[in-house]
Amino acid sequence: MFHGFEKQTRHVNGVEIAFRMGGRGPALLLLHGHPQTHVIWHKVAEELAQHFTVIAADLRGYGDSSKPDDDPEHLNYSKRAMAQDMAELMSALGFERFKVLAHDRGARVAHRLGVDHAERVERMVLLDIAPTLAMYRGTNEAFARSYWHWFFLIRPQPLPEMLIQSDPTQYLKSVMGARSAGMAPFSSEALAEYERCLSLPGTATGICGDYRASATIDLEHDQADIDAGVKLTCPLKVMWGAEGAIEACFDALSEWQKVAIDIEGKALPCGHYIAEEVPEMLLGEALPFLAACRA
Repeated sequence: MFHGFEKQTRHVNGVEIAFRMGGRGPALLLLHGHPQTHVIWHKVAEELAQHFTVIAADLRGYGDSSKPDDDPEHLNYSKRAMAQDMAELMSALGFERFKVLAHDRGARVAHRLGVDHAERVERMVLLDIAPTLAMYRGTNEAFARSYWHWFFLIRPQPLPEMLIQSDPTQYLKSVMGARSAGMAPFSSEALAEYERCLSLPGTATGICGDYRASATIDLEHDQADIDAGVKLTCPLKVMWGAEGAIEACFDALSEWQKVAIDIEGKALPCGHYIAEEVPEMLLGEALPFLAACRA
């Protein structure tokens, strides 16, 4: 996996961020989701590196990045803090302007990155999410059953952490395998890496901190943007799986139109894990958009 990429770490924003970097050309930041790592991009990274300098990073709390303790206000895992990590990482690597391709939790970080650091983000592709505030406000029975982990992981310490730590592999398979495609999309090499990282000390803390922040401080930040009329200004493309909960429970494009100015989007014939289920289709959609220049 990741032929031609170099694995590195940088100390930024008070944490160590692990990442792989490869390719040449304009900078493209890749951000992953839960309960995975930057390895989700292994089927598309080498092709992307033919067009961009690709930086595939582990979010704080995940993979080989730092896993700070969760604080009472969940500020350590606010999307604002996680976005600041990535802004400082890109500065440390010499990229003041960059593009973003992000999935799931990483897409929520990217949303905040595009708002808080609007002058730096040129274009953005977000995969299989609707805005966090819209999803919590629109929760119904179907969504709660499908995304049960959203409500399990935000329970107070230490119960969720203890249950994850008791059998990380089973937790991973229970979350990932319950989606529409089951475990079929995941290569043995990638799955082994997800299992390794989920078993690292502090990962359960990071995961729960991430989700607790999204149900508290992140909602405050998102509402503040709405109240102030602040929207994403960079060109934005959103895609989601036609077989997943986003399609079934939300009007994703409509929700994004409420918080972004320049947007397009569509469903793809797959489930949640787009980069691993339909990598060629993702490349066909994302590459032309990311390579385009603002009119």
